[in-house]
Amino acid sequence: MSERATHLGHIGIAAVSPEGAALTYRQIYREAARLYPELDPPRVTVHNEPLGVYIRAVRSDDWPQVAALLARSAQLLSTAGADVVITPDNAVQHAVRIVEHESPSPWLAVTDLVAEAVVVDGRETVGVLGTRWVTQGSAYQTALGLKGVKVQAPEGEDIETLDRVIFDELIYGVVKPASREALGAIVARMADRGAEALIVALSEAPLVLDLEHAALPVYDASALLAAGAVRHVASAAGSG
Repeated sequence: MSERATHLGHIGIAAVSPEGAALTYRQIYREAARLYPELDPPRVTVHNEPLGVYIRAVRSDDWPQVAALLARSAQLLSTAGADVVITPDNAVQHAVRIVEHESPSPWLAVTDLVAEAVVVDGRETVGVLGTRWVTQGSAYQTALGLKGVKVQAPEGEDIETLDRVIFDELIYGVVKPASREALGAIVARMADRGAEALIVALSEAPLVLDLEHAALPVYDASALLAAGAVRHVASAAGSG
């Protein structure tokens, strides 16, 4: 049997947050072992542009610049042999839609995978947890709204708290007990407002949240993306 038929292909990660990309890299191997234990795990190549450049572009709503950064990673990942490209960073998903049509390797958008999972479960209202560019932006709202699902965003000071914890702590791998409590309280408030489940659109979430014991059923965007990427390359290799 050829090597191509015995392993799960090649996944490229366009990294933005180093912590989020590293956690997703780990999750890919966990999903490969769960879904295809009889096969060798996929090759994974990671490429990043400087995090600070991404942050400045996102904060200034310079989506062409964000798209250019992702396109550069996609080109290099394709040259390295990636069968599919993903980015676990939820804040840049709007730019994925800009670059995906001209990419040398296909992209998987995490928003699509999350929306599919939510619809399969028959949810009508879901909360979303992430930065303000995720919770107040259009990427998840569009993907879910087109399927008839209402998206509930954090409100008021909770928006500021999430940004502070994510940008000042989590992207650097810092986890403070007070931040754990603050994010747990935000999730509880979303449940009180009627959310049936929670989309954790935060690639660093495992650092700060106990996803298995959250106040709401959880859709872990990074885990769904990892599983989707594994299934994609398995199908491309004739194993799915």
